[in-house]
Amino acid sequence: MQIVQLKWRPHYLLKVPKNNRMRFAIILTVLMLALDFYVFQAFRTITQGWSSNAKTAVTIAFWSVPVFAFILMLIGVYTNFPVKYKGVFVILNALVFIIYASKFMVALVLLVDDIRRLAMSIGGRFGNNSTGVDLSRSRFLSQMGVLLGSLPLLTLTYGMIRNPYRYKVFRERVKIKNLPSELEGLKIVQISDIHAGSFTFKDPVKNAIDLINAENPDLVFFTGDLVNDRSEEMADFMDVFDKIRAKYGVFSVLGNHDYGDYVEWPSREAKQQNLEKMIQIHKTLGWRLLMNEHEKLSINGQELAIIGVENYSALSRFPKHGDLAKAHQGTENTVLKLLLSHDPSHWDEQVNQLFQDIALTFSGHTHGCQFGVEIPGFIKWSPVQYLYKQWAGLYRKGEQFIYVNRGLGFVGYPGRVGILPEVAVIELAKA
Repeated sequence: MQIVQLKWRPHYLLKVPKNNRMRFAIILTVLMLALDFYVFQAFRTITQGWSSNAKTAVTIAFWSVPVFAFILMLIGVYTNFPVKYKGVFVILNALVFIIYASKFMVALVLLVDDIRRLAMSIGGRFGNNSTGVDLSRSRFLSQMGVLLGSLPLLTLTYGMIRNPYRYKVFRERVKIKNLPSELEGLKIVQISDIHAGSFTFKDPVKNAIDLINAENPDLVFFTGDLVNDRSEEMADFMDVFDKIRAKYGVFSVLGNHDYGDYVEWPSREAKQQNLEKMIQIHKTLGWRLLMNEHEKLSINGQELAIIGVENYSALSRFPKHGDLAKAHQGTENTVLKLLLSHDPSHWDEQVNQLFQDIALTFSGHTHGCQFGVEIPGFIKWSPVQYLYKQWAGLYRKGEQFIYVNRGLGFVGYPGRVGILPEVAVIELAKA
């Protein structure tokens, strides 16, 4: 299995100016230590009655984690970690994140216990305390906290080991009003959010390309976030993604990460050069990059329009480079309009308000949070649904549809739990 060798820096430091990174690291360390001291109470309670050697072992194991986390943070602040250790560094940072996510769960249970003890203490001051209530920390709740904290430790570790390259094909048949019979059965494969800079291994990514080409698609759409930050992240993957084939071509748009907004550049010109290289990468791959423009295709004698916009989000923290009015102009007489727009919040913000002749929109961006529960016919839940109404799969309003791709790659946490990386296969049908 080929290991990818790319420069990488902890994702939580990407937007922090270089001269402020140490200050940020110190603040983060203080917060982490506060959590550590609070959670350590549970371990002290549980180990009461244990031998001194056992207590010492638990103490050393517990406090070695924050020490190790701080060392990793210093490496991220002050060094460009050697390229050949990139995969190891990603995994170690992920493990630290997982451990602190588990500690946070323990802290929530301890907080419930502290509230209980505070309430009983207040009751004892103003009421009859003759019952002899024990206000010491509950051993049971401490054990319960550690047990609950082990759940994210186990699930997130499993998701990191098993699921980052476990691609799943999702299929939908979309019934479109007034679709010409000549276009019925048109097969579109959509991928999104590759985030090439997050990949540790190269060979497993080729499996996704095999899944795409096995569908013999008429069209392939890529809906943004080719990289995390820099165009150079694609260097090792050009000979992978240039193998994608479609009868009528591969079409693409940019996502919020493709503009290089989350990294510190030496100059504005350097950032612009990176964007120009991104545009060239799409051309080299053989993809038709649509930047607030459209492409008309004649398929079986029927003219359809593929419209693509730059990133446009309804949320203020993401850029609004998209100009749908400009991209849409000139498509009025086409029988079918398909839109590629990275951020699904664009759909409610503009598409189904002002452009109701766009039958189907393709988006990505959410990754399904890379965490959730999906059991078809029973439950579909992820924390990201509290930010985005449309976050994974197919949605409909009136005669318009949007399909939100769960993403092919990952960013931040190098894994997935419950929400697998996706290759979407959309087949058009007459309503």
